[in-house]
Amino acid sequence: MSSHHIIPLKVLLSTTFALIVLTVITVGVFYVNIPPPFDVIVAIILATFKATLVAMFFMGLYYDEKFNTVVLVFSLLFFLVFVGITMLDTMFRDTGLNIW
Repeated sequence: MSSHHIIPLKVLLSTTFALIVLTVITVGVFYVNIPPPFDVIVAIILATFKATLVAMFFMGLYYDEKFNTVVLVFSLLFFLVFVGITMLDTMFRDTGLNIW
């Protein structure tokens, strides 16, 4: 078992500043007229980048064993697969209520 790694204050403050800047960018993107399919894509990319920063530095995955990072990534992939299967089921359902 490995010992805990103490994350330097400079790294935590830099990560906090980066998250604040990315949040300001996210709010700024809201006020820019981006066509409908691309505004969601930009928002998801920014949210993914912010979540990656939080997982790497605040949760300590950058300094932890790589196995924990692999477990997190595969958990997220399985979640996306299950949500995708659910969306395929609900998006292509027959909307008619005919019993006969």
